[in-house]
Amino acid sequence: MKPLKEFTIPFVGLKLGKHHFDFKIEQAFFEHFEYDDFNDVNVTVDLVLEKKTTLLELHFKISGWVNVNCDLTNEPYNQPIENEFTLVVKFGDEYNDEYTDILIVPHGTFEINIQQYIYEMIVLAVPLKRTHPGIEDGTLDSDILKRLEELSPKLNEKKDNDEDIDPRWNTLKDLLTDK
Repeated sequence: MKPLKEFTIPFVGLKLGKHHFDFKIEQAFFEHFEYDDFNDVNVTVDLVLEKKTTLLELHFKISGWVNVNCDLTNEPYNQPIENEFTLVVKFGDEYNDEYTDILIVPHGTFEINIQQYIYEMIVLAVPLKRTHPGIEDGTLDSDILKRLEELSPKLNEKKDNDEDIDPRWNTLKDLLTDK
């Protein structure tokens, strides 16, 4: 995959200390990765790059929303997301990205591309089960939701005609699943 130029940070010319970068992520970013689970994206990335004499520390902070479809009703909604990640970039003999939060780049490297880290942070910030907020508070009016309620199994209602039965048998009656 071809790296996007706007996510390449040349750190050679930077002074020692902290440097701030802001990025605006939209749907075109995910089209570059051929990821189509999001309908729309509006995420801001705040990156603090701290350049030290022997390494770089990159602290990512993302916030915003992604428009996804609900898993129950397939209704689109905006899912708010937030995530933080710290990456340490060290210099070594060869490129190594085996570790989650440590990246080793060869000596003489003068820039770093962060698009893969931003992509993974946003995708991992979205919950596995996507539930429309209208389902939780009861404000969503959907035909699919009504149909799910009709087809849901009803709880067995206790019968009022309790006879004089030994109370020890009542717990055994609860084990019957065929009634």
